[in-house]
Amino acid sequence: MPTKAIFKNIRVSHKRIQLLANMVKGKNVNDALDILKFYPSPSAQHVYKAVKSAVSNAENNDMLNPNRLVISTIFANKGLTIKRFKPMARGRAGRVSKFSSHLTVIVDEEA
Repeated sequence: MPTKAIFKNIRVSHKRIQLLANMVKGKNVNDALDILKFYPSPSAQHVYKAVKSAVSNAENNDMLNPNRLVISTIFANKGLTIKRFKPMARGRAGRVSKFSSHLTVIVDEEA
């Protein structure tokens, strides 16, 4: 039975999170957590927390064995974009976009 964890409005661009998501898709959750824990990107911490949350949901809500879980689906979507203005030379203003993303992790028992 698939179990889901959704993290919304993570203050990282969805492109950066999707790179990490593609790296751990289809892997055993223990292997994926080991990869993410030691990956040198700050975005890996968000993906690590989401995978760990999905494993906890599967263990507590659906009574699944955490050692047999596999990341069946993981993806990042665009979230809200916060628009700010930065003062520039000669009285002008430049636009600064701050991106966020939504991360969905679905784990399932391996066949």
